[in-house]
Amino acid sequence: MPRGDGLYVQVVKMENRGTDEVEKLRTKFLSAWHNVKYSWALKTKTSFSRNSPVFLLGKCYHFKAEDGDSPATECSEASDVDLVTRDVEAFRRDFASYIWMTYREEFPALPCSSLTSDCGWGCMLRAGQMMLAQALTLHFLGRDWTWSEALTLQPLDTETRTSSVAKRLVATLEASLQGEKSSPRPRSYGGAEEADVHLREVYHRTLVSWFGDTPSAQLGIHRLVELGLALGKRAGDWYGPAVVAHIFKKAVEEATDPGLAALTSYVSQDCTVYSADVIDCHKAPGQTPAEGLDAASLLASRAVIILVPVRLGGEKINPGYFNLVKSILSLEYCIGIIGGKPKQACYFVGFQDDSLIYMDPHYCQSFVDVSTSDFPLQSYHCPSPKKMPFSKMDPSCTIGFYSRSVQDYERISKELSKVLQPSSKEKYPAFTFMQGHSRDYDLSAALTPEKREWPFIRNTRTGATSGDFVLL
Repeated sequence: MPRGDGLYVQVVKMENRGTDEVEKLRTKFLSAWHNVKYSWALKTKTSFSRNSPVFLLGKCYHFKAEDGDSPATECSEASDVDLVTRDVEAFRRDFASYIWMTYREEFPALPCSSLTSDCGWGCMLRAGQMMLAQALTLHFLGRDWTWSEALTLQPLDTETRTSSVAKRLVATLEASLQGEKSSPRPRSYGGAEEADVHLREVYHRTLVSWFGDTPSAQLGIHRLVELGLALGKRAGDWYGPAVVAHIFKKAVEEATDPGLAALTSYVSQDCTVYSADVIDCHKAPGQTPAEGLDAASLLASRAVIILVPVRLGGEKINPGYFNLVKSILSLEYCIGIIGGKPKQACYFVGFQDDSLIYMDPHYCQSFVDVSTSDFPLQSYHCPSPKKMPFSKMDPSCTIGFYSRSVQDYERISKELSKVLQPSSKEKYPAFTFMQGHSRDYDLSAALTPEKREWPFIRNTRTGATSGDFVLL
């Protein structure tokens, strides 16, 4: 019997080892496949009309000079060309300054998984990271900030991108070797303006590091996957826009970095934003309702990232909502929309005519160690915008807004309430604002705490999810 027991134990160990080897082989195969599938960018250029304005999260750009009734002089023609050129450059600089999150590979294994890449499944999490990064950019840098190196980015041509990465790697190695030979001198800043530029670059680099692909990153994919486990999602699963909104709410609320202490997040309930709940979010921890909106309380208040999961139609988007989406993306306090095509997420940041402008996370890049003080930033910015017809947009999406203070929120709620007035084509607004707290309406009195956090509807017989929303 002892020999039989020993043989049984050996067989079990061999089976376990075989299972582990199969899992490792599967992971390597998927990594190789995703590397081929997502590492090659198509060399197509996005076309923009010169006859229509382009909107990017509240900013408007014109690519055509105004036509005059009288013949233009050479001087005025030159000035018109200069104006158009400046607008084109301003558009490029603005777009390329947005933080770009894409698939990554070769990072540490994700929680409760052997996966070291999010290729093929993490696009909605990456889109959510981009939207949250835009909120943090508004908070720390302001809407007018642009990255000083935005116009130096290379197009997403695989050969060019690879060679530029190699050149940066060589330059980094050379700099490190020179640093060993001679100690670096502390950099001095001549004036207040130069010091301000340096400070903004420090904020920029810190902001990107919060989204690093390491277990310690506050808003990185490891943290998001870990929070998703409580909602029944694992690494490798598809994440919908409503689930991602709840995951990011928890990620922001539970962030321990002091730099994120002055922010929190709010997710609407049943397409309704409850104003009293948002105002409570604005108040700093420990601040009582009795405290007025004096200067001291305003300084102690927190900014709020408002996330609104909506469904803009049934199987397809309702064309009646096209103008609403345009109006929302024309607001400076809008931080974009995460959605995309079915099972293919992207981050919408603007529009021209009947096409949406978006940032695409479906591009596999190598892991970047953001713990170093001079990690390369180029792979976190995209030089190439993409366009998609409104009709191709999936109706399930999450809209984001940034509110700096209570007064800011009051202005936002008034403006959006006017924008949300349904047109003749729409029966109901996409979402609404209500006074008071959500508890005043007792909408979830019969729900357990777990079900309040769970944005999916479950089939009790099969356990499968039927979607992000209930269609009434």
